[in-house]
Amino acid sequence: MSAERLARVALSAIGEPGDPRLLDLVAQHGAVDVHHRLVADHDVADLQTDPAARRSATDPERTLHEAARLGLRFVVPGDDEWPGSLDDLAVAAPLQRRGGVPLGLWVRGPVRLDQLTGSVAVVGSRSATTYGADVAAEIAATVAEADRAVVSGAAFGIDQAGHRGALAGGGVTVAVLACGADRVYPAAHRQLIDHIGAHGAVVSEALPGWAPTRLRFLARNRLIAALTSGTVVVEAAVRSGALNTANWATRLNRSVLGVPGPVTSAPSQGVHQLIRSGAATLVASGADVLEAVGAAGEHLASEPRGPDRARDRLSTRQQQVLDAVPVSAAVVATSIARTAGVGTAAVRAELDRLAALGLVQRDQDRWRLAARAQD
Repeated sequence: MSAERLARVALSAIGEPGDPRLLDLVAQHGAVDVHHRLVADHDVADLQTDPAARRSATDPERTLHEAARLGLRFVVPGDDEWPGSLDDLAVAAPLQRRGGVPLGLWVRGPVRLDQLTGSVAVVGSRSATTYGADVAAEIAATVAEADRAVVSGAAFGIDQAGHRGALAGGGVTVAVLACGADRVYPAAHRQLIDHIGAHGAVVSEALPGWAPTRLRFLARNRLIAALTSGTVVVEAAVRSGALNTANWATRLNRSVLGVPGPVTSAPSQGVHQLIRSGAATLVASGADVLEAVGAAGEHLASEPRGPDRARDRLSTRQQQVLDAVPVSAAVVATSIARTAGVGTAAVRAELDRLAALGLVQRDQDRWRLAARAQD
C-alpha cells in the first residue's frame, strides 16, 4: 500500500472536506510531507491539529481496513478509477471557504467513478412541489435512458425525484453525500441510498462515520458539479444550496441548465434569476437537457409545434377564398368572390379544389364551410 494513499487517508481525518488550505498544501508539497508536518504538531496554515484528530490519523491502514469491511473503497488521484473531471477543481477559486481537488473519495457500490463521463446532475429544492418533482423525474429518466448517469445528493425533494427518475429509466444514479459514505442521510432515505449503494455508487469526501455539517454540504456541492458535464437546477429559492452547486458548475465551465416554474412560485425564484442573468440555459424536458450537454449535432431536440391542419398546405388565394366562405348559412359564389376580393371565375375554380380537400360543402349552387375546415 503506497505511502501517498495512506497519507491521504490520514489527512482526511485531520482536515475538513474541501478545506482549500489543506488541499493547496497537498497540491504543492504532496500528501506525505504535509501529513508528517501535521502529525508532528506543526501549525501548518492554521489547520486543525488537535490531539484526537492526530491520533486518528496515525493508523490509516486500520481506517482502510474498517472501510473495506463496510464495503467502501478509497479512490485517490492516480488511480485508474479516479475521474479526471475532478482535477478541474485545482484551477477554480474557492467558494464559501470550500474548494480544491479532494484528497480522495470514499465509494460504496459497483459503478466506477471513471464511468461518469457525460453524467448529469439534477439538483434543487428540498421542499419540492409536485410540479418540480415530476419534471425532475422526467429529466432524470430521459438522461438515464440515454446511458448517462444521474448524480445528485440524496436529499428530500428534487434530489430524491432525480434518483428515482434515473432508476425508473433503467439507468445509473450516483449519490454524493455530506456525511460518510457508510452512513445514511437523511435517515428516511435509507432504502433509496442502500439501493444506490448496491446498484450505483454512494460517494463522499468525508471520512467514514462522519456526520453531515453545513460546511460538508458546501464541500459536497462542488463534487456534484465537478463530476458531471452539466447541472440541472429544478426549483431553487433565492438562498438554495442548489444555487451553490450551479455556481460551482459555472466556475468549472460546465453547463448550467434551469427549469422555469410559475412566476409566482418562491421555490423557483432562484432558478429564474439564473436564467434571467444568463447564467443558466432554460430547459423544459429531458430532451432539452440531452441537447444542451451533448456534442454538436447530438440529441437535437425537435422544435415544438402544433398539430398539422388541413389549412396549412393551402395557397394564399385558397386561404382568401376559404376565409370568405360562411360557417353556417350557404351563399352563392358571387357573394364569396365579393368578400374575398377575387374574381368570380377564380373563386369557382378554387371552391372546387377546396371541396375536393373536404374543406367546403356545396348545396346546389351555394357553398358553406365543411366541419373539417372549422378546426
